[in-house]
Amino acid sequence: MKSTLVFLGSVNGLLLILETMLFWSSCVKAQVVSDGTLNTTVNSANAQNFIIENGTVVNNNLFHSFSQFSIPTGGSATFDLGNTPNISTIFSRVTGGSISHIDGLIQSINHQNPVNLFLINPSGIIFGGNAQININGSFIASTASSIKFADGSQFSTKEPTEPLLTVSIPIGLQIGANSGAIQVQGSGHNITRVGLSLLNRRAAKHTGLQVAPGRTLALVAGNISLDGGLLIADSGQIDLTALSNGEWILGQGNKFSTVNTTPNTQFGNIHLQSAALVDVSGMKSGTVQLRGRNITLQDGSMIVGQSLGEQISGDIQVIGTQSLVISGTNPAVSSRIATQSLGDGRGGNINISVPRLLLHDGGTIVAQTFSAADSGDINIQANDFIGMRGSSAVDATDLSAITTATFNTGSSGKLTVSTNILDIRDGAQITNSTLGKGNASHLIINANKLINIQGNSNAAISNSAIVSNSFGEGNGGQILVNTPILQLKNGGAILSSGYSSGNAGDITINAKESVEIVNSSTFDFSPVGTTFLNSRISSDIVTPPDFLQAILGLPTIATGNSGSIVINTHQITLTNGASVSVANTAPRKNGQANVGDLKITTNYLTLQGRSRLLADTFSSEGGNIQLQIGDLLLLRDNSSISTTAGLQETGGNGGNININTKFLVAVPDENSDITANAFSGKGGLIRINAQGIFGIETSENLTKRSDITAFSQQNPLLNGEIIINTPNADISNELAALPTNVVDVSRLITQGCAASTVANRQSPSQFIITGRGGIPPQPNHALRVPAIAVSENTLTTNTPNKHLNITPIFEANSWTFDHQGQVTLNFIPKPHIANKCYGSEKN
Repeated sequence: MKSTLVFLGSVNGLLLILETMLFWSSCVKAQVVSDGTLNTTVNSANAQNFIIENGTVVNNNLFHSFSQFSIPTGGSATFDLGNTPNISTIFSRVTGGSISHIDGLIQSINHQNPVNLFLINPSGIIFGGNAQININGSFIASTASSIKFADGSQFSTKEPTEPLLTVSIPIGLQIGANSGAIQVQGSGHNITRVGLSLLNRRAAKHTGLQVAPGRTLALVAGNISLDGGLLIADSGQIDLTALSNGEWILGQGNKFSTVNTTPNTQFGNIHLQSAALVDVSGMKSGTVQLRGRNITLQDGSMIVGQSLGEQISGDIQVIGTQSLVISGTNPAVSSRIATQSLGDGRGGNINISVPRLLLHDGGTIVAQTFSAADSGDINIQANDFIGMRGSSAVDATDLSAITTATFNTGSSGKLTVSTNILDIRDGAQITNSTLGKGNASHLIINANKLINIQGNSNAAISNSAIVSNSFGEGNGGQILVNTPILQLKNGGAILSSGYSSGNAGDITINAKESVEIVNSSTFDFSPVGTTFLNSRISSDIVTPPDFLQAILGLPTIATGNSGSIVINTHQITLTNGASVSVANTAPRKNGQANVGDLKITTNYLTLQGRSRLLADTFSSEGGNIQLQIGDLLLLRDNSSISTTAGLQETGGNGGNININTKFLVAVPDENSDITANAFSGKGGLIRINAQGIFGIETSENLTKRSDITAFSQQNPLLNGEIIINTPNADISNELAALPTNVVDVSRLITQGCAASTVANRQSPSQFIITGRGGIPPQPNHALRVPAIAVSENTLTTNTPNKHLNITPIFEANSWTFDHQGQVTLNFIPKPHIANKCYGSEKN
C-alpha cells in the first residue's frame, strides 16, 4: 500500500499518521494464526472470518496462543466452545511481536456459562471503528506481558512454551517496561444536551466496544487513546489504566482495580478526543475508573453514568499522577464527566485525585438528579492547582463548571474541592444549586494558598463564581470557603441567591490573611440595585434577570429569604462597586421576607469607590450587620454600610448595625454613609464603639457629606436610635498637680555670655513666661498655643555699661524638679547666638 507521509509539527502527529497507515495496510492481510504452543486450532474459509477451537483447558479456564491476531473490516474471530462448553474464562495471548488490528467482530458461541475473555498483546492493540464484542461476560484487553493467578502461576507472552501445571483464579496483569498502547477508533457519540444539562443518550448500542449488562470492560496498556471510540458497559464497569513496569490487580465485584508499583513503575497517558465516549448507564449507573499520568477529555468527549432504576449507582473515579484536562466541545455538547439520576436510585459519586485539574471551554464535572432520588457527591483533590476558564464556543450557557444540582424533589449531592490554588476565570463556576423542590447540599472549598476568582468585562452571561443558588422551591445550600487569601476581581463572586420561592443559603469564609473584592477602574460594573455582574459576596433574594426568566421559566418576583454571611479574616478590602450583602431587593406587594445577618471579624476593613456592605430590603425588615474590627474601619468615595428597609410604602423596619473598632474614619466631603433607615417603618439601631471617629457625623437626613442616619422617612416619630461610645482613656493617675504661681526664675538662668558694656545702656537680665505652655489650665480646656513665648529684646544682663542684643532662640541644656514639683530650666545660647555677644568698649 503506497502512502504519502505529512509532518504535522509534532511527534504525536507523526505517530498518529504512522499508526493509521499501519492499520489500514495491515487490514489487507489481517489474520488470526496459532503459534503452535497450545492446542489452538484456527480455521478460515475466506480470510475474513476465523473460527477458533480447542485450546488448552485447565479447570474452567481455556487458554489460546496466537502469533498474530488481527481482524479485517467486516470480518470476525469466533471462539467456538462446542468442544469445551463448561469453561468460564478464555485467556488469549499474542506472541508474534506485531500489533493486533481489530476492525471486526469478536464473539463466542456454543457455551453453557457466561464467558469472560482476556486478550493480551504487549506490542499493542488497535480497535477500529467497526470493532465489536459479542460475548456475554467481561472483556479485558491489555498490552501486558503476562496474566497472574492467585496460586502464583503466570500465563506469559515472553515464555510461550511454559507448561500450565496449576491455574486458579486470575488476579491481575503484569505490565512490562516497554508495554505497547491501545487505541480505540470511531466516529464519536451522538449524545445531545436537553435543556440545561440532561443528556439524551442516542448512541447506537451496536457500535463501539460493548459488554453484556453488569459486566466489566477493561483496557490496560502503556498509553490509551479513544479517538472517537465508544466503550459501553450497561450498568457495568469500565476500567482504563495506563501503566508500564507495574502490576494491575483485577477488582472483584464492584470494587475498583488497584495497582502494585515498583521503583520503576510509570503511568502513561489516557486521551479521549473527537467525541469519544465511556458509558456505564443503565438501570443503575455502573462504575468507571481512569488511572494514568495525564488524562484528557476533549472535543465533546464524555464519561457518563445515567441511573434509570431503583438501585444505588456506582462511582466514577479518576486518578492521575500529573493532570486531568477536560476541555472543548462538539456541535452538541461539551466535554464532561457526568452522573445523572433519572430513576429512584441515588446518582453516582464522582471522585477525582490529581495534582492539576484544568477545565476549559465548557469542560464540566457534574452530578445531577432529575428525580426524587438524590444526586451523587463530587469530591475533588487537586493538590497543586485547579484552573477553570470560560464556556463552550457553541453555547455560551454551557459553562466550564464543577456542579451538583437537583431539578426535582431529590437533593443535590455534597460538593467538596480541595487544592493549593484555585483559579476561576471568564465565567467558569463551581456550583451546587437547586432548580426544583429538592434542596441543595453543602459546597466546601479548601485552598491551602490562594483562591482567585476573576470575571471578564466582555462576558455578560455570568459571574466567575462559587455558587449555591435556588431557582425553585428548594433551598440553596451552605457555602464554606477556607483559604489564606481570597481574591474576587472584575465580576468574581461567591453567591447564594434565591430567584424563586426557595431560600438562599448561608456563606462562611475563613481567610486567614486577606479578602479582596474589587472591580478595576476600567471594569463596567453594574450600578447600584443591579449588581448581577459585580464582584461580590452575597446571599440575596433578587429579581431574576430577563434572560434567566426566559431560560428557566422563573417568576418575575422572588419570594424566598436570604441567608447569612460570616467572614473571618485579617484584612478585607472592597473597591469600585464591590459589595458584601444579605439583601432582599425583590419587590413584593404582600408578605414579609427575612433577611440574614452579615458578620465580619477583621483587623482592617476598607470600603472605597462606591463599595457597600448591605442588609437592605425592598419591602420587609432590614437585616443586621455586625462588624468586629480590631484596628480600622475606613470609608471612602461614596461607600456605605446599610440596613435600610422599605423602598416602598409597605416597607418594614430598618435593621441594626453594631460596629466595634478602634478607629472609624471617613472623608467628610466624599458622602460615605452608615444608614439604618426605613421608608414608613421604624428606623434601626446603630451602635458604634470606637476610640476615635473622624470625618463622619450623625445626621437627621442624608446629605452630600458623610452621615450616620437611622430615620423613618415617612414618620419622624419612628426614627431609630444612634448610640456612639467613644470613651476617653483614664489618665487621672498619670497627672501631677502644678503650682498656681509661676516660679521666679530670674535667678535660675545660666548666663550665656561674658559681661560687656555699651555706653549709656544697661538693664537686668529677664526671662518672661507668658503662659502654661502646652498644658491647659483645666483638663477639659483647649490647648494654648504657642506654649512659651519669649519677646525679642527682653533679655539683658545687669553688667554695667554692657548690653547683650540677643535673638530669643534657646535650648534647654538641663532641667531639674525640686521637692515642690517646680521646674528649673538651664539655657545656653546656640553657637550662632553667642556670636552676637559684644564684650569690648569699641563695640
